[in-house]
Amino acid sequence: MDARAAARLLKGVRAAALAGDRPPAAPRPEIAESWRRMLAGGVHPDRDARSRMLSAAETEERRHGSPLREVLPVLREGLLPALDEALHILVVADADGRLLWREGHSSILRKADRLGFSVGADWDEAVVGTNGVGTALVARRPVQVFSAEHFVSSHHDWTCAGAPVRDPRDGRLLGVVDVSGPLATMHPATLAWVTSVARLAERELRIRHLESLERLRTVAAPLLARLPGRALAVDPDGWPAAVTGLAPTERIPLPKTFGPGRVWVPRLGDCVVEPLPGGWLLQVAPERSSTAATRIVVDLSRAGGWSATVYGSSGSWSQELSPRHAELLFLLADSPQGRSAAELAVELFGDPTRTVTVRAELSRVRRHLAGVLTHRPYRFAQDVEVELIRPEDPAALLPHSTAPAVIRARLGSGGPGVVP
Repeated sequence: MDARAAARLLKGVRAAALAGDRPPAAPRPEIAESWRRMLAGGVHPDRDARSRMLSAAETEERRHGSPLREVLPVLREGLLPALDEALHILVVADADGRLLWREGHSSILRKADRLGFSVGADWDEAVVGTNGVGTALVARRPVQVFSAEHFVSSHHDWTCAGAPVRDPRDGRLLGVVDVSGPLATMHPATLAWVTSVARLAERELRIRHLESLERLRTVAAPLLARLPGRALAVDPDGWPAAVTGLAPTERIPLPKTFGPGRVWVPRLGDCVVEPLPGGWLLQVAPERSSTAATRIVVDLSRAGGWSATVYGSSGSWSQELSPRHAELLFLLADSPQGRSAAELAVELFGDPTRTVTVRAELSRVRRHLAGVLTHRPYRFAQDVEVELIRPEDPAALLPHSTAPAVIRARLGSGGPGVVP
């Protein structure tokens, strides 16, 4: 099927979806999910909405603070050489869907300006509908949106392919790299191409992170060799560069209010903290504090930005949640009495035999939430208060999820609430 025939078919599919009729063909699952979100959120299918553009100063501030700035050479080298010939443009957006960089064929840039697809614009899915930037951010995976798969009709002459870029240090979503162009010029392999370049950018960030840890290790190793007891040097994100008196450890979640002095640190207890060039020196206090977590907030209110925040009398710290871990914590927060691995397998996959997968994922969660989660059955500890924050719209709960329990919850009532 050529591009024009495909566009005509997709317009028929979209028209049927808007009218509630039987479509001539089923939309792709990620597009159908996005259209449901648009209908629930009140996005107008034929009205091109815009939000406030960032000023030049605001755009430059976001550029300066974005780790994506470090990998622009990788993105340009991987994508720009072919863009002029293919009549595409390269766009890099941050995790809010704001376009920070844009390059490519001049004639296509002018067409993009008329569409509002310019630096400083907001291409969040909830603002402009299904698109390669905003939908990739919500779905947290590469997405290609072809012609009338765009929810808003003014975008139907375009096709875009966007791939998320994550921070390898903590899995945080940094933004999206997107290639867009007129309908007739897009190739089916564009999404694979853009995804490969996004992975190269993540690899470059990982290399830079390892280099920074090596620099910190060079400074810290002589200091640790002279210290008695247990101590370690970590970078600002909690990744260890050097350790003494302790078994090798994974990333340490650092409290939000973190600085020099005596600080309670998850998994270590009371520590004496001193600054180092590029990180921190943590000396574990001889007498471990008995301070334990007293409260956890599982926040699922923002699509793609799920988190768990743990509070104790000595401080708090947050952990961003992967889609699978967000599902698991939702199920546990929604079931104070706890669930077995088989019960969780049914709720997640509709298959009680998939207990190995459930146990493996929960093992990973408990590494970060030690003392908060217990097992046999899996549940939150009895002395921990659990607050589960759901989206205001039940249909927006974990939109990526196909877990039976989550689908049932989307169909019921929802809202912020405290689970005792």
